[in-house]
Amino acid sequence: MKNLILVFAACTFITGTLLTSCNSPAEKVEKAKENVTEAKKDLAEANQEYKAEVENYRRETEVIITANDQSIADFRAKVAKEKKEVRADYEKQIAELERKNADMKLRLRAFNADTKENWEKFRTEFGADMNNLGKALKEFTIRDKK
Repeated sequence: MKNLILVFAACTFITGTLLTSCNSPAEKVEKAKENVTEAKKDLAEANQEYKAEVENYRRETEVIITANDQSIADFRAKVAKEKKEVRADYEKQIAELERKNADMKLRLRAFNADTKENWEKFRTEFGADMNNLGKALKEFTIRDKK
């Protein structure tokens, strides 16, 4: 008798739990619609942040490239005052720095930030190249002062 009562109580408990935990199909659809709407909103926000990050990086890098152009122009002015023998070597180096800076400008403008993964890869490589160019400009100024 005790076993029968326990089995009956367990069945009643399980049945009650199953019935109260089940959502109607209409509730499931409504919840799914809410989740989709929220996901679309989150995606739109993430895309806005991504685009803003890309544009901010482009602006900052354009400023650096413009500063590099100014440094190169300053080098040209200084080299013009040097002796003819030294001037030719400096002008070659300046032309190489100018070419690299122009290439960086073209790469930045040509890049299409289509995916975040491509953007991350581009930003890493481009940042390293910009750092190398900056070091080359600093090294040139050091050699120029000697």
